[in-house]
Amino acid sequence: MIYAVNRSVSFFAGRRCALLWCVSIAFVALCARADDFQGATHMMPFEEDTINYNNAATTGVVAQLQKRIDSGAAALKHDEAYGYLLALLEELKVPKSSQMLVFSKTSLQREHISPSRPRSIFFNDDVYIGFIPGAPLIEVSVADPKLGGVFYTLDQTKADKARITRNNQCLECHASAKTMGVPGHLARSFATDESGVVDFNSGISQVNHRTPFEERWGGWYVTGKHGEQTHRGNLVGKAAFERQAKEPNFCGNVTNLSEYFDVTRYVRNQSDVVALMVLEHQMHMHNFITRLNYETTMQLKQYGHVRYLKNTAESFLKYLLFAEEAPLTNTVQGSAEFVKDFTSRGPRDKRGRSLRDFDLQTRLFKYPCSYLIYSDAFDALPAPMKEHLYSRLWEILTGKDQSATYASLNPSTRRTIREILAETKRDLPAYWRKEPVTANAPMHGAAKR
Repeated sequence: MIYAVNRSVSFFAGRRCALLWCVSIAFVALCARADDFQGATHMMPFEEDTINYNNAATTGVVAQLQKRIDSGAAALKHDEAYGYLLALLEELKVPKSSQMLVFSKTSLQREHISPSRPRSIFFNDDVYIGFIPGAPLIEVSVADPKLGGVFYTLDQTKADKARITRNNQCLECHASAKTMGVPGHLARSFATDESGVVDFNSGISQVNHRTPFEERWGGWYVTGKHGEQTHRGNLVGKAAFERQAKEPNFCGNVTNLSEYFDVTRYVRNQSDVVALMVLEHQMHMHNFITRLNYETTMQLKQYGHVRYLKNTAESFLKYLLFAEEAPLTNTVQGSAEFVKDFTSRGPRDKRGRSLRDFDLQTRLFKYPCSYLIYSDAFDALPAPMKEHLYSRLWEILTGKDQSATYASLNPSTRRTIREILAETKRDLPAYWRKEPVTANAPMHGAAKR
């Protein structure tokens, strides 16, 4: 039955957490294999002294904004229709074009959510923001460089000074095996009924760029063109799922959501398909970076080296380089404004190439290496781990590593990614600036481990 495979991406999942954001995505047997590289899932002792999550000061952009508000250096303007949303988007540099809409009732504010009043979600590389028209709270999360996912709420009541409040209670659901055992964001599979109520027993998968297109976005509205490829978006209730089985794509290739709900209450009339695809990659990448940071920090404290983390690092690199990415079978076309906003933010080499350039014909990105390699979270990884990752990346991108794992990266793609990184990633070791003699030439000494 379709309901058993419908899928939902749940930001900040949990009934008690104000930041439970769901995107539906179906369980796929592929993601349950014994050799699945999506990462370790056992809980990390992040509340203990080494990480000290609960008591450690946050350094992310949300904490920085609150300090500026407290000092009077910044103020959030309250809007009659949207409360603090528009001001928050502007201050945190979160583009309006990133808007996505989810109608599953999976938030602490679930009584305000329905297919006729979906929850809007906005994001950039570091921040996630959730807004429901008429709801008392704005939901905020940030990928803190040291702590991982940190969660906040912002009361929509007009005040002299807006207050963005940290909410560690969200860890009851946002620190579990499903978030790789660290505070983070998770993707799961859920079915919804006509009112947006989900069947929690229907969702168990992790969702990211490996998930087949046809299994994505139940519980979400989806706008954009995707040809004959099907997905689970825009399906509300059992009857819709049954019709989808008989008439694939009867709710696909949607460009206007007016027939579903009153779009005038929202910032945009869209729930962009490309933004959704980017988000799915990004959430798990953030969790992976946090996991790697925690494990490296603990290993260095206990042993003084990172040699025991070889398998963890290899799993991270596979995800970073989009190994086993689910292929596209038709061209995907989303919001031109989102594409412009997203691609404009990243560094470019002297030929104008960027890791943020989209492909959207056979895969998500033209050059399959995660743009989050430029993130503050990646840069905050302990130096020994970054040295190891850069060494292995050099081996892979110069062709010394010819393993089947990276067979999808042809020599031209490897070379291009290497050239882009060599020009745009400032902290790379010196050997990255030198052209390898041949693909199988001996590697720089730092790469030998």
